[in-house]
Amino acid sequence: MIKISLLIFCFLISFNANALAIENTLKDHASPYLAMHGDDPVAWQEWNKKTVKRAQKEGKLIFVSSGYFSCHWCHVMQRESYQNKDVAEILNTYFIPVKVDREINSALDSHLIDFVERTQGHAGWPLNVFITPDGYPLVGMTYVPTQNFLKVLNNLTTRWKKEKAELEQIAINATHEILTSKKSGNQNLKPGLGQDYINRFLSQASAMADDLSGGFGEQNKFPSVPQLNVLLTAYKNKHDDTLRQFLLLSLNKMASQGLNDQLGGGFFRYTVDPLWQTPHFEKMLYDNALLASLYMDAAKILNNKKFEKVAKDTLDFMLDTFLSNQGVFIASLSALDSENIEGGYYLWQRDELKNILNIRELKLVELIWKLDGAAELSAGYHFAEVMNINEAAKILKISPETATSRFDSAKNKLLNVRKKRNIPRDTKLLAAWNGLALSAFSKAAKKFNNKRYAEAAKNIKDYIYQNLWEGKTLVRAVKEGIVLGAAGLEDYSYLALGLYDWIEYSRNQSDLSNQEDLLWLQELLEQTWNRFYSKQGWRLTENSLLKYGQGEAVIADSVMPSASAIIINISLNAGGKNKTTELKEKALMALSAGHAEIVSQPFWYATHIQTLYDYQKNH
Repeated sequence: MIKISLLIFCFLISFNANALAIENTLKDHASPYLAMHGDDPVAWQEWNKKTVKRAQKEGKLIFVSSGYFSCHWCHVMQRESYQNKDVAEILNTYFIPVKVDREINSALDSHLIDFVERTQGHAGWPLNVFITPDGYPLVGMTYVPTQNFLKVLNNLTTRWKKEKAELEQIAINATHEILTSKKSGNQNLKPGLGQDYINRFLSQASAMADDLSGGFGEQNKFPSVPQLNVLLTAYKNKHDDTLRQFLLLSLNKMASQGLNDQLGGGFFRYTVDPLWQTPHFEKMLYDNALLASLYMDAAKILNNKKFEKVAKDTLDFMLDTFLSNQGVFIASLSALDSENIEGGYYLWQRDELKNILNIRELKLVELIWKLDGAAELSAGYHFAEVMNINEAAKILKISPETATSRFDSAKNKLLNVRKKRNIPRDTKLLAAWNGLALSAFSKAAKKFNNKRYAEAAKNIKDYIYQNLWEGKTLVRAVKEGIVLGAAGLEDYSYLALGLYDWIEYSRNQSDLSNQEDLLWLQELLEQTWNRFYSKQGWRLTENSLLKYGQGEAVIADSVMPSASAIIINISLNAGGKNKTTELKEKALMALSAGHAEIVSQPFWYATHIQTLYDYQKNH
């Protein structure tokens, strides 16, 4: 983490007392997240040129609060602070308050996440950042209780009034220092470089691995799909038994414990503990698409039929729960149920279980899910496998077949009751995330020869082409005829991935012609390189109002794979003749950059390392 003296909790503002009154502009917004802030006393604005110009004219700091609909702590901070009249009065008087749906303006959110991680050591949502009128981030934080937040606002108001020029220079210096640290020169792709980076990655991954519970880290546990993908490839190339055991441990734990919904299928975003027991209860489209693909690959590489079932269960969950009337997939399910209880939709009280299940079914699920003690969460039990069904059958002295039938009966009864509950849904239809879904269903259609999956993939492709693609330009999302946000690098990249995998499937189907899809992919790739790459590096969005994060040599993985690495990989492998050589030259130039960052933290550049390794292996 770069050490920058940003004077975090001790500043802020004086502003033009004659400025025009500011009003909340989010009422009835097409984004469910922004719309839920439409009645806040805080006069929320959207992030756009008009808002930035107002901040410049009035000489005020911009307060940007970024979050998303299914985020638990976003709801908490709204309830505690953004609906608080004292907080609202300060924000409305001395700041330009801006609310951002990170799923619509992902580029802005990514840059601010990076800034807060580098200056605070950690980041998350709600993400709250104070930005100078000229677009330089000054200081950021995540959730803070109301009284602490008020202190920040008051101190920063006073400090801005007295030392505005100094604070502006601090923000400028911070941006320049961070961006300088992220730039590195090109390097020749000498033979064996990809393997060298794979070895570096394996070394760091091993140091971070949890050998007892699987996954990485000692606190929260995320699926870490980009990293597990590289580990699978490493095992495929060299059958190391230690690596195999770690992969089996991680994948089994993720599927059988609290990260996965044991009743309805589908994965939650992450768990708040290192043992995979208690999730943050939001379910995101991108997680489930990526994990379905991961388990398909794991099933083949590890020769494990169980992982095939996990992949199919996840895809079926997406079709049953996330599918919209338009044939594409919505963004997420909220962590809070309709009663504002975190995880309430998924949790069970003992009396409910007794009323729903018969005695034999109850005894069986008590063993499998360990429900004989007190519930760990105040709202009830969350199911995670503690005992497999064969072990439970032995204890109950019944056959495995009887146990399976009884367990299926119990799950069906519970599911029927749960379906009567209500859970808020974010119904945005996002290009990037549906691109990942297109990839997953295309791969599944090819792997399982499944017509339902093939139809799902085709519906996604057709919807995006007809509704989100405007000849040479992609839009982020459309809802009820309203365009929600400009498409960024990740939209173009993840759609290209999905389209590439669809073409790989459809080229072998006699009833499908993919020539038009090939031309579309070619145009998509050309537009991506033209819009988001130059000799200065990558940019996440075309027209950024933020003076931060422009020209990155290499883009790291987050919970999703590096958008730049995906584009590089597809450009090196996509078929077609039109300008293919030019695309490959650009891809090789981009592949040759960012090596200082990769050597420093290979774990976070897994997808880029994989791309480099694959290229050198095949050429």
